[in-house]
Amino acid sequence: MIYEAAATTMATMDPELEALIPHLPVIDLTDPLAARKLLAELAGLRPAPDTTGLQIEDRTVPAEPPVPVRIYRPHHARGAIVWMHGGGGIMGNLDTEHPWAARIAATSGAVVISVDYRLAPEHRFPAARDDVYAVLTWTADHAAELGVDPARIAIGGHSAGATIAAAVALYARDQYGPPIRFQLLSQPSIDDRQQTWSQRHFTDTPWHDRHSNAAGWRHFLGSEQATQYAAPGRATDLSGLPPAYIATAEFDPVRDEAIEYGLRLLQAGVSVELHQWPGTFHGSHTILSAEVSQRQFAELGATLRRALKD
Repeated sequence: MIYEAAATTMATMDPELEALIPHLPVIDLTDPLAARKLLAELAGLRPAPDTTGLQIEDRTVPAEPPVPVRIYRPHHARGAIVWMHGGGGIMGNLDTEHPWAARIAATSGAVVISVDYRLAPEHRFPAARDDVYAVLTWTADHAAELGVDPARIAIGGHSAGATIAAAVALYARDQYGPPIRFQLLSQPSIDDRQQTWSQRHFTDTPWHDRHSNAAGWRHFLGSEQATQYAAPGRATDLSGLPPAYIATAEFDPVRDEAIEYGLRLLQAGVSVELHQWPGTFHGSHTILSAEVSQRQFAELGATLRRALKD
């Protein structure tokens, strides 16, 4: 298989991931209800994560409307992260994210507050942003109850969750909201305009390509024009934002916009760690049988642990 105009064959993909590509399910984001059902079914097939040493609690954050969260507390945690699932902004929930949120908590030692934000197209922008900002504010206000230092609260997520995290970091800065210690952004979709090289050329990549990315943005925005609080790549001023870790996948339409966002953060004086994972594709880190996926999750945990240390 050769990607359009990319002169790149599947032979350059990680061999463990490449072997599984023919067996991957196709999730059609043009049908949100079917996509949600399929994702839930796939999540149900995964083995339960090891939650030894974690106290897990479902709570509801008071807001308009109230926001369900699932809190993962490791022993002796000092910091916390407000964490968002992926799914294009149209699918995913606390249960589908459970394996990954538990791993982040276990490997980082941080309290993970997994957010069940409202989904499009029923709830378009700014619903998800407002939900996450409400949870961020609640986390800061209830830091003592959560057993964490209010100066050590991060924000992050995978895919659309990382997009929302980056947008909320901008929003919190501009609203003089709770201080955010760090942004942990895994494969964020930063810009709805889809003008980068990877957006133009990765039209048939596994799980996620230019077309599915465009469908996600259509559902998320509806007829509204995107702002920086929906698509952070539209922001003209990135100064004063929290330090960031940005992970990108090689065969991913959103790769280049995330890299460019990292460079712009650096140029604005924001400390950034950027990791481009060769041989991977969008969402491939969830295939934990692959050694590269195990390294990706280990690095997310280790990076968060360093960011929240004394």
